[in-house]
Amino acid sequence: MSAKAYLLTGSNLGNRAAMLHEAADRIGSLAGDILKRSPVYESPPWGFDHPVAFLNQALEVKTDHSPQELLTILLDIERSLGRTGNKGTYEARTIDIDILLYDDIILSTKDLIIPHPRMHLRRFTMKPIADIAPGMIHPVLGKSMEELLRTCKDKDTIRKPGESEYRLIDKEAGDAV
Repeated sequence: MSAKAYLLTGSNLGNRAAMLHEAADRIGSLAGDILKRSPVYESPPWGFDHPVAFLNQALEVKTDHSPQELLTILLDIERSLGRTGNKGTYEARTIDIDILLYDDIILSTKDLIIPHPRMHLRRFTMKPIADIAPGMIHPVLGKSMEELLRTCKDKDTIRKPGESEYRLIDKEAGDAV
């Protein structure tokens, strides 16, 4: 049985664009087929101070894995790309991969909460997911991604980064730059 999972990838250490590209490649190889990719956006760190901004991209993935299996795969990908820690605190990282939504399920375990409990509070999350799934309804809040973006109280600026980093990801996605 296939499901659609919506993921957010992020990086603010090392070659950020290459890290997002490699994470997407590994997700496509190990987790399922990537159906859609948002543009890449740059935003300041959320919840902590760091001089380097994050790059973020949302992915729509068709997967045959359960939410828990998908989480295990994504954590393995993070570790293989140099992610250390993951103590539940906000910190700089080579890669971060979050499960935002998984079909319309609501799940709460010790290791995984779906939908992501803070996604609607973060403009850097809502803009990319609204780009690829504007009409998707948040299963708890009952609002579309587009509406959640419009009413998001986070006022941090997100923007498309410099052309060279942006083109690397979007060329791969087949999107016009």
